[in-house]
Amino acid sequence: MRIVIAGGHGQIALRLERLLAGRGDEVAGIIRKPEQGDDLREVGAEPVLLDLESASVEEVAAHLQGADAAVFAAGAGPGSGVARKDTVDRGAATLFADAAVRARVRRFLVVSSMGADPAHQGDDVFDVYLRAKGEADAYVRGLDALDWTILRPGSLTDDSGTGLVRLEAHTGRGSIPRDDVAAVLAELVDTPATAGLTLELIGGSTPMTVAVKSVAGN
Repeated sequence: MRIVIAGGHGQIALRLERLLAGRGDEVAGIIRKPEQGDDLREVGAEPVLLDLESASVEEVAAHLQGADAAVFAAGAGPGSGVARKDTVDRGAATLFADAAVRARVRRFLVVSSMGADPAHQGDDVFDVYLRAKGEADAYVRGLDALDWTILRPGSLTDDSGTGLVRLEAHTGRGSIPRDDVAAVLAELVDTPATAGLTLELIGGSTPMTVAVKSVAGN
């Protein structure tokens, strides 16, 4: 498969790129800064230099041509302010979805956030972030041309992955290693039967492959 990942230098994305490349997939990661390219090459991914905050739908779609799947894993980051929550966490996500439609890439995965909700209340930066992610998720869910799956991890940690997770429509609060988020994404890319699902993910007791097959109805 050829898989294009937005936010290719993110902590989850780099882990995902390594997993996908390691199993023989062709992986491209979209990055904003040229100096990030070597990190992608190191994990087996092809760096694509493109700023999703200023690119057009046509420019993004050109990089998605021929892809089998697209993954939105970009984020403004914890140090960013209110404005970039809108331009990245909402705007770049909807742009990437529109570009996937334009390029006829049906399989589309979103790394969202637990608690994402367009109606979330509050004025703190994190409240704005949850609204932005919720608005982006709602937009993607409205696109019939995409076989989308939205993944909403709990609190992210840098602990080593265990391969044991809880993956359900509603899990309740919890934490999850980034290793395990990436591994679940790699499974979801290959499981189109999860299309149309919004899933929460935290650490648990179910082997990851079993958890994905379960939500897929297998």
